[in-house]
Amino acid sequence: MREISHKLAFTHDAPATRYSDVFDPNNGGVQARVALGDAALLDLAVTAAKKAQPAWAAVNPQRRARVMFNFKALVEANMTELAHLLSSEHGKVIADSKGDIQRGLEVIEFCCGIPHVLKGEYTQGAGPGIDVYSFRQPIGIGAGITPFNFPGMIPLWMSGVAIATGNAFILKPSERDPSVPVRLAELFSEAGLPDGILQVVQGDKEMVDAILDHPDIKGVSFVGSSDIAHYVYNRGVAAGKRVQAMGGAKNHGIVMPDADLDQVVNDLSGAAFGSAGERCMALPVVVPVGEKTAIALREKLIPAIEALRVGVSTDAEAHYGPVVTAAHKQKIENWIQTGVDEGAELVVDGRGFTLQGHEEGFFVGPTLFDHVTTGMSAYKEEIFGPVLQMVRADSFEEAVALPSQHQYGNGVAIFTRNGHAAREFAARVDVGMVGINVPIPVPVAYHTFGGWKRSAFGDTNQHGMEGVKFWTKVKTITQRWPDGGANGLGGDAANAFVIPTMG
Repeated sequence: MREISHKLAFTHDAPATRYSDVFDPNNGGVQARVALGDAALLDLAVTAAKKAQPAWAAVNPQRRARVMFNFKALVEANMTELAHLLSSEHGKVIADSKGDIQRGLEVIEFCCGIPHVLKGEYTQGAGPGIDVYSFRQPIGIGAGITPFNFPGMIPLWMSGVAIATGNAFILKPSERDPSVPVRLAELFSEAGLPDGILQVVQGDKEMVDAILDHPDIKGVSFVGSSDIAHYVYNRGVAAGKRVQAMGGAKNHGIVMPDADLDQVVNDLSGAAFGSAGERCMALPVVVPVGEKTAIALREKLIPAIEALRVGVSTDAEAHYGPVVTAAHKQKIENWIQTGVDEGAELVVDGRGFTLQGHEEGFFVGPTLFDHVTTGMSAYKEEIFGPVLQMVRADSFEEAVALPSQHQYGNGVAIFTRNGHAAREFAARVDVGMVGINVPIPVPVAYHTFGGWKRSAFGDTNQHGMEGVKFWTKVKTITQRWPDGGANGLGGDAANAFVIPTMG
């Protein structure tokens, strides 16, 4: 059986004592096993990172950017291999896997411009003969703990910015689909990244805790469920680290009476069911405003959902593939039953879906609920599967309140032709990322990604300038070159140092 291990800066011959199975979601079989590391392994990786990082930080930003350019070209050249590897462990269709990697590459493209974004600030004449300037320096060693649903994109979001700004980076990917992060690290090495600057350590909660507790790791970035994000944030901060921890979501799509319903249905088909709904920026709740809108939307949604093709990840005609594990499939189906028990109308039932020749695969058919209410636990919690819930709203005010009052605040979308309604909604809704006629409002790489409320813990978002700020610290210099005296030690009272604010 294939064994997946770590990507380290040193030879590691000690056999693992613990392993985790890696499944093929298309047929339900175990295709590999991944070695799970421990605190001792992490300590060796940190030692290697500490040795390598000062020299990398001393490399000028232009040369660091060249590594990013080289890496981008290598990933593009190996895109097909990476996408098939990703799909084989995650289950998403090849087109989605390529999109996963491409969205990560967009952050690498941003990092190619790191010489510009690292330029500091300068004030001449802040006081008599006094100049003040500031610049950003790397924090040292950073770590990323990434989820199963985007094994290409999210590791690149974190590692790209951290490395480009001069840090060493230790990545702990999900043990469910661990191969792509290792392959990306290999390509970084091929691109010219020095040994020790990017290392991949495989593991589970034991490795997560070791990362959070290690005194030499100065910053941790995390993406996962909200409960775990809260845990990671609290434990990491208690250990003196800066932490950004992105959690779950329950994104809403508001459909105004003037919306183009054909476009809305087309958008919902991808946003709610693409990648089997295993996205924190999926759109699992649709909110038609007014009874007439709800009736018309439902009438168009049902045939569109029934026309969705569920297939194996290599099926080019499939809209989405299996979910990641049998346990996750069961969890989704349990949530569907919970919705039924709580009184929602099950319009399309995706349970019991099987694919001929792949009967043991982890497939869940597309599911639609109507007449979902805010008191239902199936509405309050994240299902993370191909399940769309319709919550009817009587007015625009109610539609604004629904996502604003929800415990999660990752993304939201409004579909309308009314510019005033869209502008009002965007200003008032209590959610971090807003789409106007855009169903999945993930910002482009040179902006920043982050939700509000229980969707994010910490004050700094992912990638863009927020990412640069997270992985660097500001140093500010106040300098003065006194007049008179070759060595500036003449003691002339006229040259006495005065802080500008002292007059």
